[in-house]
Amino acid sequence: MQKLSCRPALSVLLGASLLIPASLLAQKPNFPSNEALRHVRSLGNPRLAPDGKSVLIEVDDSTAKGGKTHLWLVNIQHNSARQLTFTPANDSSKDKRGEYDASWMPDGNSVLFLAHRGKHTQLFRLPLNGGEAHPYNLKVLPAVDESKLPGAIPPVETPPNTKPKPLALDVSSYSVSPNVKYIALTARDPETPGEKKEKKEKADAIWVNHDPHGTRLYLLDTATKKLTATAVPPNVERVAWSKQGSRLIAIASGMNHLNDLHPANSAWLVSTSNPDHPQKLTHVPATVRGGTWSHSGSTFYFLAQSAADAPPGYADLYALNLASHHVSNLTHGFSGSVSRGLPVATRTGVLQPVQIGARVTMMDVHAGAHQIINFPTPVVRSLSTNATHSGWVWLGAGSTTPTTLYYSAGLGQKPVALHTPSVIPAAWTPVKAKIIHWTNNGFHLEGLLYLPPHASPTHKVPLVVDVHGGPTGAWVNDYSQFNEFMLGHGWAIFEPNPRGSTGYGAKFVAANHNDLGGGDLRDIMTGVDAVVAHQPINPARLALMGYSYGGEMAGFVEGKTTRFKAIISCAPVIDQESEYGTEGGSWYDRWFYGLPWEHAAAAWRQSPLAYAAHAKTPLLLLQGMADTTDPRGQSEEMYRALRQMGVPVELVEYPRENHGPLARGIFGMPSPEPWHGFDARQRIVKFISTAFAK
Repeated sequence: MQKLSCRPALSVLLGASLLIPASLLAQKPNFPSNEALRHVRSLGNPRLAPDGKSVLIEVDDSTAKGGKTHLWLVNIQHNSARQLTFTPANDSSKDKRGEYDASWMPDGNSVLFLAHRGKHTQLFRLPLNGGEAHPYNLKVLPAVDESKLPGAIPPVETPPNTKPKPLALDVSSYSVSPNVKYIALTARDPETPGEKKEKKEKADAIWVNHDPHGTRLYLLDTATKKLTATAVPPNVERVAWSKQGSRLIAIASGMNHLNDLHPANSAWLVSTSNPDHPQKLTHVPATVRGGTWSHSGSTFYFLAQSAADAPPGYADLYALNLASHHVSNLTHGFSGSVSRGLPVATRTGVLQPVQIGARVTMMDVHAGAHQIINFPTPVVRSLSTNATHSGWVWLGAGSTTPTTLYYSAGLGQKPVALHTPSVIPAAWTPVKAKIIHWTNNGFHLEGLLYLPPHASPTHKVPLVVDVHGGPTGAWVNDYSQFNEFMLGHGWAIFEPNPRGSTGYGAKFVAANHNDLGGGDLRDIMTGVDAVVAHQPINPARLALMGYSYGGEMAGFVEGKTTRFKAIISCAPVIDQESEYGTEGGSWYDRWFYGLPWEHAAAAWRQSPLAYAAHAKTPLLLLQGMADTTDPRGQSEEMYRALRQMGVPVELVEYPRENHGPLARGIFGMPSPEPWHGFDARQRIVKFISTAFAK
């Protein structure tokens, strides 16, 4: 099962405008073609310069140009942008990701980024006063060499007194200390020559969950370039520096999928003067995901599993007093949801990304009080500042506002929209989301409805219901290029947030416990009733689609109602028991129905395959062949069942695609796969159009 939302948010900007001019609204509607979505780019990870005068931002190339990421620099005073990095034309590396994970050096004279050029993913430093980017030469003596372990085959014949040689690292992540003395690096143990020889000779058996290689934490001395391994146990996933730069906290997840047995994360306090003796922060729960230090260095703010009974991954914001080791819950009982973004420390407390219904914003938490910060758009992401808080930057969006880079001198002040590269190929007709409210089983529910311009009481239009993923996902009032594409075919789009969605509190998100495809399906169907009753919708022309849990819900709909003309299920769960045993991780699913061999009836009741004998509606399945979240076999089980039941069913599989990347491609996000998204959208439109024509 997937916790990801059905459709990732698209970070795009139409010039620097915030709203489409009124003159455009009077023109003939202009919606994007399928090909146009291959030419959309995206924005991410804005970082305000130490002097507050410019912004470093990542821009993803369009799918048509390979989907690589590059760095751009935005001058705030002149409101202009220029590209900083370019992938070398002769780059022959298999990883075509480009330049990413960018940050400023604290002196503001250079920037750092990661890139895979040649054989390794390296950390590069780019001076801003001219010159090329140069990689750090990072090598370590291998901590692990499986070819030399007892029982290794083929036997290794090593000459006596042979000393191991340092090997280059592939950097996973990095973080610069505020005092610039160190760069914390995480990297997986390098493959040794002996291990490469084993693979070449096909002595490559994999002992599942016994891999001795891990991702370790290193400290790079910026003055001497000396690289020191810390004693934090692998796998290290992220670090947070104290504001003084002499200490950091590292979050480790344990080796060999330990988190699939039970929560197994741990937090470690590391002193740069004594990296061999990290201190385990035993009062931090094993569900910790990351956090930030207070300015004084006395408190560590972090995200971890909610204190309420809720699906795994549903978080609260906590504070650890580093002197007393007392942990306090800062968001217990919050009526919205704490978002996945990490907290940002302020002088008086901390800012935490939150979701409140269909709105994504920031909450100021200090002195035991919560205050929601107002922004000009309903969706705010990637809030960033510098060490002196001389300004703030973020990405904002709304249903009629493509993602925009904003700057303000202070939170609460009027922001400025900054120019970035043009990332959509043309101005498209904006369609404002309508917030739809209805009730079911005592729940107050809402969703978003998008109507094509020609919809009216005398011209009722077909409706496509799009179900989000998760189920702990949600539709928010964001910009969607895929909705623009679908609206161009004359169809309305309805995005319901049934029970189990985030943004409405812990009780609501837990309300589908052991009831997948039950009350949440009824919430969706009563939402459709409300839309049909009060909006210009043709009730005889309904279709439903979804990705991930949305695809699972599409499978439930297939066997439980004949109300829809067409159903599209993307990367679904179809059989809870077989999916549980083959997915990448099962801890999330376990919360909903327990161990399937102990609760077989509950697992089967919550499997769309259980209702396949009642299926009648034409179904299209879209599936990534490399999906480790909802594996390929799930779609194939449904395809075989419906085919043998005589139900019109089609299955299309996409090579190399994992769960998230295929979703990005289908819904118009930049992707390295040039045609998969185009193909899927083409099939979706044809499938729905054929069904509506009957």
